Amino acid sequence: MRETSAPRRVRDRRRAWAPYLFISPWIIGFVAFTLGPLLFSAVMSFFDWPVIGTPRFVGIGNYAKMLTGDEQFWRSLGITLKFAVFFVPLNIVVALLLALLISRPVKGASVFRALFYLPAVVSSVAVSVIWGWILNSEYGLLNYLLSLFGIQGPRWLSDPTWAIVAIVIASLWGLGTMMLIFYTALKSIPRDIYEDALIAGASPVRQFFAITLPLITPSLLFNLITSTIGAMQQLSLVLLLTKGGPLKSTHFYGLYVYQNAFKHFKLGYASANAWFMFFVILALTALLFKSSAAWVFYENEVAAKPRKGGSS
Repeated sequence: MRETSAPRRVRDRRRAWAPYLFISPWIIGFVAFTLGPLLFSAVMSFFDWPVIGTPRFVGIGNYAKMLTGDEQFWRSLGITLKFAVFFVPLNIVVALLLALLISRPVKGASVFRALFYLPAVVSSVAVSVIWGWILNSEYGLLNYLLSLFGIQGPRWLSDPTWAIVAIVIASLWGLGTMMLIFYTALKSIPRDIYEDALIAGASPVRQFFAITLPLITPSLLFNLITSTIGAMQQLSLVLLLTKGGPLKSTHFYGLYVYQNAFKHFKLGYASANAWFMFFVILALTALLFKSSAAWVFYENEVAAKPRKGGSS
């Protein structure tokens, strides 16, 4: 009996370890390429860490310098927040409108879904090249279209007033993933709810604000958080389209961190910059989650609400 139970325990032990063996490549990759560099950058943020030379411990000196003695830090942070204020709501609205459009039962809707999503898989370098041509003030497509209506287009990428607007427009190119999330949420709403509303005489606008919008608020919250995080980390378009200009009007925080690390070779200071942005994003995410209790609804919550004028 003991001879048979021992091999069985060995087999059970092997089976228990089998799942961890299968996910071990991901665990190794996560520790080596995500968690490890993350913790290492946290350590670096407390050092004066040049590319060549001996690191010198400075404690919170990098953070103190950043908050009290670096004007570009505050300027870049303000530009990034300004971009987020304009980009995030516009990104949400356009993605939702496209999701409503492709959710209509019309012929060829699947083709439009593919076309609207396709830009989301294009590399940032290709997107920058495309929008660099579209936004060119001399031969760009956008100014040409405006000229057909007698409008003289602005110098999108060389005017400090319009440069950040150009970045907002170009950043909207990749909203395909957000659109599909809204589309999935729209298709999951039971059709009988709309049928009851139609029988009650609710107009399409009333149905949208009373039924559609409340039931997709969980997806709205997710898209709002991911869009905010993406806006605060914007780098590639700025680096390739404007390089922070003109007159540093598009010197985003991501570009500020990038230049401190790879142009000025202040790796410790750049790590402190990056960790500060991490805590800013963490605070904004926590604020959105905290506020979601007042405006995010689920289907059972909406269904449980008594109808106005209804019988008890």
